[in-house]
Amino acid sequence: MTCTDGPLSVGRCTMGGMARSALHAFSPATRGWFTGAFTAPTAAQEGAWQAIGEGSDVLVVAPTGSGKTLAAFLAALDRLAAEPPPAEPRKRCRVLYVSPLKALAVDVERNLRSPLIGIRHESVRLGLPEPEIRVGIRSGDTPAAERRALATRPPDILITTPESLFLMLTSATREALRGVETVILDEVHAVAGTKRGAHLALSLERLDELLDRPARRIGLSATVRPVDEVARYLSPRRAVEIVQPPSGKEFDLSVVVPVEDLGELGGSPAQDGQPGEKPSIWPHVEERIADLVQAHRSTIVFANSRRLAERLCNRLNEIAYERATGEALPEDHSPAELMAEAGAARGAPALLARAHHGSVSKEQRALVEEDLKAGRLPAVVATSSLELGIDMGAVDLVVQVESPPSVASGLQRVGRAGHQVGAVSTGVVFPKYRGDLVQAAVVTERMREGAIESLRVPANPLDVLAQQLIAMTAMDSWDVEELLALVRRAAPFASLPESAYTSVLDMLAGRYPSDAFAELRPRLVWDRVAGTVTGRPGAQRLAVTSGGTIPDRGLFGVFLAGADPKKGGGRVGELDEEMVYESRVGDVFTLGTTSWRIEDITRDRVLVSPAPGVPGRLPFWKGDQLGRPLELGRALGAFLREVGALAPEKARERLLAAGLDAWAADNVIAYLGEQRQSCGHVPDDRTIVVERFRDELGDWRVVVHSPFGAQVHAPWALALAARLSERYGMDTQVMHADDGIVLRLPDADLMGLDLLDTDPIRQGTEYDGEQSPVGAADVAFDRGEVSQIVTDQVGGSALFASRFRECAARALLLPRRDPGKRTPLWQQRQRAAQLLQVASEFGSFPIVLEAVRECLQDVFDVPGLTELMGDIEARRVRLVEVTTPEPSPFARSLLFGYVAQFLYEGDSPLAERRAAALSLDSRLLAELLGQAELRELLDADVLDELERELQWLTEDRRVKDAEGVADLLRLLGPLTGAELAERGADPAWAGELERARRAIRVRIAGEERWAAVEDAGRLRDALGTALPVGVPEAFTEPVGDPLGDLLARYARTHGPFTSAEAATRLGLGTAVTDGA
Repeated sequence: MTCTDGPLSVGRCTMGGMARSALHAFSPATRGWFTGAFTAPTAAQEGAWQAIGEGSDVLVVAPTGSGKTLAAFLAALDRLAAEPPPAEPRKRCRVLYVSPLKALAVDVERNLRSPLIGIRHESVRLGLPEPEIRVGIRSGDTPAAERRALATRPPDILITTPESLFLMLTSATREALRGVETVILDEVHAVAGTKRGAHLALSLERLDELLDRPARRIGLSATVRPVDEVARYLSPRRAVEIVQPPSGKEFDLSVVVPVEDLGELGGSPAQDGQPGEKPSIWPHVEERIADLVQAHRSTIVFANSRRLAERLCNRLNEIAYERATGEALPEDHSPAELMAEAGAARGAPALLARAHHGSVSKEQRALVEEDLKAGRLPAVVATSSLELGIDMGAVDLVVQVESPPSVASGLQRVGRAGHQVGAVSTGVVFPKYRGDLVQAAVVTERMREGAIESLRVPANPLDVLAQQLIAMTAMDSWDVEELLALVRRAAPFASLPESAYTSVLDMLAGRYPSDAFAELRPRLVWDRVAGTVTGRPGAQRLAVTSGGTIPDRGLFGVFLAGADPKKGGGRVGELDEEMVYESRVGDVFTLGTTSWRIEDITRDRVLVSPAPGVPGRLPFWKGDQLGRPLELGRALGAFLREVGALAPEKARERLLAAGLDAWAADNVIAYLGEQRQSCGHVPDDRTIVVERFRDELGDWRVVVHSPFGAQVHAPWALALAARLSERYGMDTQVMHADDGIVLRLPDADLMGLDLLDTDPIRQGTEYDGEQSPVGAADVAFDRGEVSQIVTDQVGGSALFASRFRECAARALLLPRRDPGKRTPLWQQRQRAAQLLQVASEFGSFPIVLEAVRECLQDVFDVPGLTELMGDIEARRVRLVEVTTPEPSPFARSLLFGYVAQFLYEGDSPLAERRAAALSLDSRLLAELLGQAELRELLDADVLDELERELQWLTEDRRVKDAEGVADLLRLLGPLTGAELAERGADPAWAGELERARRAIRVRIAGEERWAAVEDAGRLRDALGTALPVGVPEAFTEPVGDPLGDLLARYARTHGPFTSAEAATRLGLGTAVTDGA
């Protein structure tokens, strides 16, 4: 059953009899409360209640303000009110609500009070038993005492987040979930297409495994496409009833440009009477936003970054102060060395606006939300932190600064205004520059049409799988096949190959492709004979302290000096590591509209005191943006082609109809006209323009103008850089953006180059400086080859290195060393770089595969690039090559981003920049420098202490159980019984490992030693060691470089040594070890 505006909706989404029948299914108390509180159900509620009544899983798809939450909850509340609670206390919790936002969870708990109290009063009025329905919240903000109470005395309805559900399932608290009958997933569209959603999908399957029968799932989603994909995510094994009534939501959208000409700033502001000339767009935008805020009851101003949110918020308050007092705040004179990312605030009080984003403390965010809902706060400047369905009843205007990142995001944001059923949502978009104006026009057009981008569920994210496998095996011993079956029940892993599953288990069990991975601690034990996997000691703690999917950015917590952080008080927010490194004690910065003076900077936090009214720096944060989706890029290209083909008056009519004001429409027409005059062409969905010109240094710049977005341009730029390196031997600087690709070709590198067969006219000639050697022929690729070129190149990119770090952390290979404390980002990068150095040699290592998959599928749109190359081959998209005396208007916008990217490139971390290693002859260098032998320079006592440390002979490294012996054998290699005892081992522990098929007895160099079973094939192939009977086949496969592995391990676990010492230990001749 699909409740839509198509044929299947007849009789389903109409109000008459259907409304009465849907309500008739409820108890008299529930029905009485609802009819007293509301005029009638919404179409979404009618359809949802009928589908829920039929007992199936349900997906309700409707815009903001359609009553979806009550649609999901009311049937559950009615049942809880009518039925007595279970006799078994641990089965009392029957409804589990999962929200992607902690704030949304709190909001829902508050909104449930009305129906709960109403149904209770109506029951009393009707003479029915008074229901006692308890509601609890479990999130990262829940105090420890409340968490313990939830575990021992579960509520009837538990509201939680995906991360907290994972923590509950990975602890004894999971017993409180054994009675769950219904799971409500709110804002499911926000997680389904992410790794966070894949993580949640596995958690839901783990929950079902706990229950006597799988819980019914009810998903709530804003308008999403394709609906079937979200339904498959919600419940891949059962049929899902999709309730999607026709949307009656009305939007009043406009795009406003407050200056007559965005290309020539400095003219008078749009509002009459404003003095002075202003060389930036920002003063004009800020004043116009201030006017709008003061003309409305409550306004949310959305910005696309935290830094911009802070800046706008402070400027709005400065404008309000100057208007209220008639006094101008003192101009800020920032020191010259202040980095470009940091701005400054002049200490104005928060008269008009407050900031709301993820780096403001939860307490401050809660206060801001309450003041906004109550109408006490005129405006909030927010990022996506307020994008999802928190009820903001008083908000009557949304302002978006810069084009929304996507159509779906724009609809969600504007939907915060007029949140009530039937209300009109009013939104105003202020673009920053002319290129942004074009995207804003396209996005608002598509918002009116409801043409949102399609969503895709990630396929087989192996880092998420690794984390959940550690958590599951930490709680129970699993049959390997049954565990795989459970994993495949989750939609993101439905197609998981058994080979990938096995490789992840191998990695977690310590069976690595090389002994160089020995420092990675195994997290589970895989008994290959019995076919079972069990978590090692410490696995459960690791999962709950380092679990989750949101990358750790190494942010510094900001706390009030003198407050006790252990009691949860005093947290102000958080700052980017780079900003903190630039700050000093005594500096003042602004966060959340309040000025703070730095009192101390410790290893993991910044201690501050309030500095009201004192001017200070504005903070900045570094983050990732995926860029324009291909669908939006195609629409933008079509818009440029269609508007560009119209006469000016007809073009103006279309733009005004799309919601652009007069100056915005005039700016678009002028922008396209100037581009055509400069280049002769405007890039669009059927024309890609390759523009070449000289820069200020006389070097060639080549700009590929394309509307298809960064997700297509990023892999294209990778392939292009590889081609230029191969053809010309140049390390070309390539920058990609939403609107194209920029290349810089240093003239000195080009002189004398042979021009290859890329252009028949120039073939066989030598570069003479008169024309760029790179043209349209260089940027086109064979559609059958481009995917492989990108795949080959991605492993050497900075993107791959950063994604590898995040994937390794997500897979718990790089856990937090001190849970609860900050791990500096540079340390994370350093540890990840060391792992990557080893892992990059093994393409089958699961986390290498996952990092590549994430780049190719989640970040890049390689199929889109392949399709584009096919369109170029088939002449459906033409390449046009032009040489201009100066950059065209479109090129100037792109070059601004190019400068911003490379301005601080020298500061980018080495771990995430690939550079050719310098190869040196160490002996020749030592002779040249007159250096003594290394051993002669080292203190003998220091060497002895190092040896004891590496050999685990120090007191602090003595083993305490059989797991410690397993680690010894894995890290140090085969050891005798005496050597184990010397390190604190009980003789029985090795026998315990032998019985578990995790250790074997072998003879090496004439003596019996204990060895890890993973070493069996290595010892046989390197030393000819006879293996005992019963070693699993997986550990007897041929090893690539067995002797090299053994010698490398010997080197890692000893101080300076001779080859003779290593040979003696392995029972080999010196000639053999020298030859290895």
